[in-house]
Amino acid sequence: MTRSFRDLLVVMPAFNEEESVGEVVREVLAALPGAGCLVVDDGSRDRTAEVAAAAGATVAQLPFNLGVGGAMRFGFKHALLHGYRTVVQIDSDGQHNPVDVPKLLAGLEHADVVLGARFAGEGDYRVRGPRAWAMKLLSLFLSRTAGAKLTDTTSGYRASGPRAVALFAETYPAEYLGDTIESLVIAARAGLVVRQVPVAMRERSGGTPSHDPVKAAVYLGRAAIALVFAHLKPRARIEAVA
Repeated sequence: MTRSFRDLLVVMPAFNEEESVGEVVREVLAALPGAGCLVVDDGSRDRTAEVAAAAGATVAQLPFNLGVGGAMRFGFKHALLHGYRTVVQIDSDGQHNPVDVPKLLAGLEHADVVLGARFAGEGDYRVRGPRAWAMKLLSLFLSRTAGAKLTDTTSGYRASGPRAVALFAETYPAEYLGDTIESLVIAARAGLVVRQVPVAMRERSGGTPSHDPVKAAVYLGRAAIALVFAHLKPRARIEAVA
């Protein structure tokens, strides 16, 4: 019997991803029958919106580039407005395999936010240099904040349950690294349960990587600043979820 995913909204932030977004949308719709698929075109200058719509996605076009965090906050608000209880973020560049979504959803049975972790026993994804050191330090600090072992705190492949959707619709940060690091701090400090499940990542199928060598060189410093500011902000409160 085919499982229905009618309470699920897949949100795909997209910036100049015309090469890959259509195929990812088709994969999502095939792997998750009944789920909503929202592509948030984050100020693209190419045919991202047109290609995504042709593939079957609902498309929202932002007037200018807000970054992943801004696109995801729009996605969480869309989910609340249209009655979706669960949101899964999937990158539009093809790195996240939609067939792994049920694993993330299973994790939500005992958590509010579930990360798809690249360094938890599946796949051969590797990071080297300053970015690798930063990711290890972030995982150490954020594991203590969340009270659980987290090995891939910058993963954008994640599922949010009803309480997290309500929280993130109002508080999801738009700053660089905020969509990954700060969002986990916000969730943990609000009393949400954060966990991870192992997944294997794929190679990009198109577009331009978001991290160039210059960004990688300053990654550690910016990550540390993002972590400090996340802890300095007041704790967010969660409204009651039916």
